Amino acid sequence: MAGAVTVPDSAQRVAVVGGGPGGLYTAALLKRLDPARSVTVWERNAPDDTFGFGVVLSDETLGGIEHADPVVYAALQRHFVRWDDIDIVHAGTRQTSGGHGFAALGRKRLLQILHDRCRELGVDLRFRSEAPDVDRLAAGHDLVVAADGVHSTTRDTYSHVFRPHVATHRCRYIWLAADFAFDAFRFEIAETEHGVMQLHGYPYSRPSPDHHDSTRPSGPQNQSGASTVIVEMREEVWRAAGFDELDEQESVARCAKIFADALGGRPLRSNKSAWTTFRTVVNEHWSHGNVVLLGDAAHTAHFSIGSGTKLAVEDALALAACLTEQPDVASALAAYEAERKPVVASTQRAARASLEWFENIGLYLDQPPRQFAFNLLTRSRRVTHDNLRLRDASFTEAVERDFGCPPGTPPMFTPFRLRGLTLRNRVVVSPMDMYSATDGVPGDFHLVHLGARALGGAGLVMTEMVCVSPEGRITPGCAGLYTGQQAEAWKRVVRFVHTRAPGTAIGVQLGHSGRKGSTRLMWEGMDEPLEEGNWPLVAASPIPYRPDSQTPRELTRSQLTDIREQFTSAAWRAARAGFDLLELHCAHGYLLSGFLSPLTNHRTDAYGGSLERRLRFPLEVFDAVRGVWPAERPMTIRISATDWAEGGTSAEDAVDIARAFAEHGADAIDVSTGQVVADERPEFGRSYQTPYADRIRHATGRPVIAVGAISSWDDVNSLILAGRTDLCALARPHLYDPHWTLHAAAEQGYDGPGAVWPAPYRAGSRRPQTGRTDAPKPRLTLGG
Repeated sequence: MAGAVTVPDSAQRVAVVGGGPGGLYTAALLKRLDPARSVTVWERNAPDDTFGFGVVLSDETLGGIEHADPVVYAALQRHFVRWDDIDIVHAGTRQTSGGHGFAALGRKRLLQILHDRCRELGVDLRFRSEAPDVDRLAAGHDLVVAADGVHSTTRDTYSHVFRPHVATHRCRYIWLAADFAFDAFRFEIAETEHGVMQLHGYPYSRPSPDHHDSTRPSGPQNQSGASTVIVEMREEVWRAAGFDELDEQESVARCAKIFADALGGRPLRSNKSAWTTFRTVVNEHWSHGNVVLLGDAAHTAHFSIGSGTKLAVEDALALAACLTEQPDVASALAAYEAERKPVVASTQRAARASLEWFENIGLYLDQPPRQFAFNLLTRSRRVTHDNLRLRDASFTEAVERDFGCPPGTPPMFTPFRLRGLTLRNRVVVSPMDMYSATDGVPGDFHLVHLGARALGGAGLVMTEMVCVSPEGRITPGCAGLYTGQQAEAWKRVVRFVHTRAPGTAIGVQLGHSGRKGSTRLMWEGMDEPLEEGNWPLVAASPIPYRPDSQTPRELTRSQLTDIREQFTSAAWRAARAGFDLLELHCAHGYLLSGFLSPLTNHRTDAYGGSLERRLRFPLEVFDAVRGVWPAERPMTIRISATDWAEGGTSAEDAVDIARAFAEHGADAIDVSTGQVVADERPEFGRSYQTPYADRIRHATGRPVIAVGAISSWDDVNSLILAGRTDLCALARPHLYDPHWTLHAAAEQGYDGPGAVWPAPYRAGSRRPQTGRTDAPKPRLTLGG
């Protein structure tokens, strides 16, 4: 077995399973770096068999190829097609954004280049040959590179070690080609009677310089050359359109007819093309003994960000480098995995965001044309507002004008209105538990903490979750609004914000800990029960949060009434204290959230069972609070849009929950996720919770507040301008920098009503010099 092989100090005998670009490039690099190596490639297909058409590589990847093997790079350079523009065609209009920089060539051409290079270097290429059993290969070679694709036999053989996770998705797609070259990367959206379909197209071959074609039609295409064309749609649209009953040629002809405008009436062609669903492959481990996964066998990333071949080539570069740098194969494979996994994970997050955007493209069809195009261009979060401004300033400025940004005003500094409250910008200081109150009374710490962030320029500053009863606290240090003394202390904080930071609004978040109460302060052990001084817990159902947590009592009807009155009393005190906005906390597994999730609500009465019944008590509380909260002041709701756990709240449930609160008068939905069950498995990443807010916004028509790892002003601008959120709530960035919003304005060169420096701080509105290195440099040469 591979796991029992004694790994030598260097890989002299190398077996490569799979003759795609990744496997071939690995073979060529390993042979070039050490001509004494014996490198054999097994490929089951013929040399000229390929099932794709074009391949896109980034300038970054090409730079790596140029450094590693100038011969391959020079050959690629002779055949690459380069272009800068992206065309987005929807609803009869075409939006063009430039400055993107793509390079592509035909997949067959790429394989030919790699075949030639392998033969030149002495690699043994074995076509139409099934590779021997991987155990035999591992026993007879120093290294086995499994580049055998998304359906990897090697991965399946050692699945108990690699521990793969393969996810399928909602869209069907087919890989086709057209015998002419698009002038740009083209996205075309077709709204048909069966649903939305989309075309992804890009050129991979241009006409030869001496080609002349007098029949070239008007329009964006060249008459000759070749382009990849991918047609994609959701499964239900695919079936409704009857594609499931068509053969290959009938499907090709139907696609050409649907996208006749994009194709200029020309036909499409296939190459054993079939409708399929994309499979995202993730492996916990990439190597087993002397066997290592590479390319699609190890990972996949959706074609909409053009990363499959790019990732495989980069894998090859990294593996070859690690084998050169490390003392033995075992160390090299460990280094390869450590180096590549974070890079691939980042790409897969971007690809997942892009994939899901296209799956849910129907949400965005009513956006204005330029905003729709901006949304599409920034879908993966790799291209941002600031980045797009560098690539194509005129396009970005046009999107900003359509959005309503005054000249020179970044999107984040445009005002936003909720009922009678107008926020001067779109930045929210997210609720953050401080665990620093005494008997629920906020003190000097809260005054300084919230006051500093109000002075820092945010449009809205939120308190931590303020508890509605002593038993509703999370920890002994939690603040409350269940006594007059607490209300007076909060009135002091509110007064400071209104008088010393005019233009900044302050909101209160009301909640009850439910089964997550009676725990230690966060820095003493988050969610760990108190060692002494515990108070009894209540919840929707008697289910402890963790095995070592206290088991709560199931709330009775009379207790539900008592808690509802506690919320209304706290809301009345909040109104008297002068808060501008009230948010009801129905997220993160606290009491009201516990009623919403099927994982924490097992009741059999009128408050449990179906989602409609699970909503009943949180809606009763909302209605009661809205009844005492001043009509001109807005009220929001925070929800967990997913539990990140099997059987929990789904994305569809979250939309229904948000819609229910909206119908009851919620002015905005603050969309968070998770923290409902202890065994959750969140998919962390930059602005990872935003897609849930985006979906709720477009499905309900209600404003949303996006949260979750939003840390840069560039991301805030991107999300708002794309129409994925209305407000952005940031927590940790405001702990790092209380003046985050004002500094964001300074860094963007903005000075206007959306970010007003307090008079005592105005002298600090420019970034200070950092030292001697900032000094102007003298001219010391005569050259230009």
